[in-house]
Amino acid sequence: MSEAQPGSLAPTGVKPPQEPKQNQDQHVPMANRILKRIFSISTATILAAIALSLVIGAVIVVIFNEDVQTTAGYLLARPSDFLSASWNAFSGFFSSLFRGAVVNYQADSFAAAIKPFVETLTRSVPLILAGLAVAVSFRAGLFNIGVQGQLAVGALCGTIAGIHLHLPIGLHLLVAIICAILGGAIWGGIPGALKSWVGANEVIVTIMLNSIAAYLVAYMLKQKFLVGEGVSGKSQYVADAAMYPRLLGSTMRLDLSFLLALGAAVFVWWLLERSTFGFELRAAGANPAAARTAGISVRNVIFLTLVISGALAGLAGTAPVLGTERFLTNGTAGSYGFDAITVALLGKSTPLGTVLAGILFGGLAAGASTMQSSAGIPVDIVQITQAVIVLLIAASEAVRYFREKRSVQRRTSAAATEKGETK
Repeated sequence: MSEAQPGSLAPTGVKPPQEPKQNQDQHVPMANRILKRIFSISTATILAAIALSLVIGAVIVVIFNEDVQTTAGYLLARPSDFLSASWNAFSGFFSSLFRGAVVNYQADSFAAAIKPFVETLTRSVPLILAGLAVAVSFRAGLFNIGVQGQLAVGALCGTIAGIHLHLPIGLHLLVAIICAILGGAIWGGIPGALKSWVGANEVIVTIMLNSIAAYLVAYMLKQKFLVGEGVSGKSQYVADAAMYPRLLGSTMRLDLSFLLALGAAVFVWWLLERSTFGFELRAAGANPAAARTAGISVRNVIFLTLVISGALAGLAGTAPVLGTERFLTNGTAGSYGFDAITVALLGKSTPLGTVLAGILFGGLAAGASTMQSSAGIPVDIVQITQAVIVLLIAASEAVRYFREKRSVQRRTSAAATEKGETK
């Protein structure tokens, strides 16, 4: 038998004894087991949940439509009126969403026709970057609920650099982006350090840091050096040299940040799938105890993962302040950090899936304004649709879990019965 290699778990050429899968799972923390199930969600289940949630959203619109409610009052006398009003409301939901998010087929020019899709890509940028931040932490078995705060701090740092630094075009933008990344990385490193060396729960710490970040931004937006004289709650405009350049002219809001988001997705793919640290990160996420046995410093992995996650969130904060809005307010971060959790869930915490899910959510946000203006549909229906997607996926996973549990119980019972008959 050959000698064991340094750092290996068994002598070369000899497979270590395998524990039963049920016993292996007992050594894996609950959070890691939950995330493992998230990664195993089938693409068909996700697509079905998206399609069904859109149908449910349309049905809700039909129920609360005034014409439908009016015609329901004399349904038995003239059912055709009720059916016609219901169909108009139902189809109006999808047609207005399509015209606001994909192509406006009623437009007079090609530029106006494709503008909805360009707006979809524009709105997807912070969702993609924030979703990547959540996805990286998920792959390490961590629940980074603090992306919202990390994004806000990154936006704050990027705004300050964009206003007060006076640098040449190109260099000014680069420095502002780096400042935002560093701000998010520091804010992500705080729970990383507490989790690694103190054992603090990252969910609780990151939620608390979200509140601190919100109050920090609100405080800074009262300081004269940031908001200027006679202004409160809104920062000065960042310098033109610190702005992301537009990609399709002044009439379209899509800027360089979209290409930066795609580049970040490529980086995350390389980090997770091709780098040594990515292997350690995935190993720690799958089974921390086994990773420690293999010589991996799980503490360092946790800390660096949350730093990288925070850096991506800080980069997401540059999309509005250095791109679409050019200034910082209390509402700049919006709900990007919390929506990013759903984006990472739908994307199965993979870079490509996260990009596609971010574009989907960007389309829902872009289509919401058209739905309200043309069809009178409240924008809140988009948030309802997003919530229904998560609920449907969670319900499908619950059903799958109990089916698997019953299957295991039946096999165990059958094996025990067979063993008793043999005796």
